[in-house]
Amino acid sequence: MRRLFVLLILLAPVLGSAQVLDIEVTGIAQPTPVAVVPFGWEGQGAAMPLNISTVITADLRRSGRFDPIAEEKMLQKPTDGKDMDFQDWGFVGVEAVVIGKLIQTDNDLFTLEFQLFDVVGRRQLLGYRMPRITRSTMRGAAHRAADMIYEKLTGIKGVFSTRVAYVTANQQGDGRVYSLVVADQDGFNKHTIMESTDPIMSPAWSPDSRQLAYVSFENNRSSIWVQTLRTGNRFRVSSEPGINGAPSFSPDGRKLVITLGGVDGNPDIYVLDINSRRKTRLTTHRAIDTEGSWSPDGQHIYFTSDRSGGPQIYRVPASGGTPERVSFEGSYNARPRLSPDGKKLAVVTNDRGNFRIAVMDLERKSFLVLSRGRQDESPSFAPNSDSLIYATREGRDGVLESVSADGLIRQKLAARAGGDVREPVWSPFPRY
Repeated sequence: MRRLFVLLILLAPVLGSAQVLDIEVTGIAQPTPVAVVPFGWEGQGAAMPLNISTVITADLRRSGRFDPIAEEKMLQKPTDGKDMDFQDWGFVGVEAVVIGKLIQTDNDLFTLEFQLFDVVGRRQLLGYRMPRITRSTMRGAAHRAADMIYEKLTGIKGVFSTRVAYVTANQQGDGRVYSLVVADQDGFNKHTIMESTDPIMSPAWSPDSRQLAYVSFENNRSSIWVQTLRTGNRFRVSSEPGINGAPSFSPDGRKLVITLGGVDGNPDIYVLDINSRRKTRLTTHRAIDTEGSWSPDGQHIYFTSDRSGGPQIYRVPASGGTPERVSFEGSYNARPRLSPDGKKLAVVTNDRGNFRIAVMDLERKSFLVLSRGRQDESPSFAPNSDSLIYATREGRDGVLESVSADGLIRQKLAARAGGDVREPVWSPFPRY
């Protein structure tokens, strides 16, 4: 059991081929009917560079909470609030309406204006103007608009402007080419950050979303790297003999919690200062201690340990101290990830012989199994703490799925070309 536990942690498979991600909402909990009217266009040429309303519509539909009506069902298509007729919208049964326009102000400068209306209350809920948008930032502006609309209607911050990092591996001859990929939350703007014939594992976002830490097995030796996304520059922060694994950034971005194991192969939890490379050991038990993750306040580190006889979740003060056990539900709980609000803990649990994603409410001590697969792994919370993304299997392929923290809304993110997609991690909110 001990040896198998180590292999599961350090050598999770990433096989096959992956291209652009297709997203399918597989579960919806009574979505609210809304209308996103085609945006007006005031600029050069017959059509706007990007169909803004299509992006917003897709974002709202993909959330699972809204059901945007088709354009042919709209009795009117206003682009300015003064032309709104609430009675017409009441006839088609929608509860909220989004209208807007894109205005060209220079060769590659645009202004996006949009308004959100409550049909039942017959009032404007939101009006916003985004100046100095370019063609390259237009899609991001549409996501930001969708985020604002989503938050106004639900009270929950939208995550349409966030990104997801994940690992793929393309079969090439007798070997594989591993890729670390970053894409927008909707699967667009996919970029390969790192590519290697050696395995890549355990990506982790920095708090400002500008860097990724990950494990690489270059030269048949595990080491931990930090890479800046904008420039591609990277540097190695740990390459000790034996195991170097499972990096996770501290909330201030200055440190990593990592797993180190010498030539004897016994893993322990360490805190690494990124600038000085100074390492502080937090666990000294003869058990396997691995998969460290920071609490949002930076005060504690949660980790997996088999010191009780099987994998369970423990936490230890980040400054050092005695670990305490956190999970007691079932015989197997691993890969702890805290929600950004600090209220929930996601784990991989053994659910009647299946490895599934579960969430613990740390205050109420409740335990909810969210996923339905047989080999689900690598949970990662969205920055609004309302959803999680994780890896699962579909036949021979690895795919990503997301689920709301209450288990009611599900999405499947499949590679359009087939093959495995693994090790997902959701970015923090962008800093504009």
